[in-house]
Amino acid sequence: MAMNKNAVLAWATWIMIFVGVGLIALGAFRYDDVAGWGFAAVGIGFFAVAWVFNALKGRV
Repeated sequence: MAMNKNAVLAWATWIMIFVGVGLIALGAFRYDDVAGWGFAAVGIGFFAVAWVFNALKGRV
């Protein structure tokens, strides 16, 4: 099964969302000190990149 560019962007979007949720969960539940804020910020950054990937579907 060959994947076109839109399918690759769709998979990348879902992977970025799952990693972002995982990082935010790590920041919220595992690290209670200042490191938790860093994990949460990076997780929000992953959401932003996933949003861009989703917006690019159909335009590439």
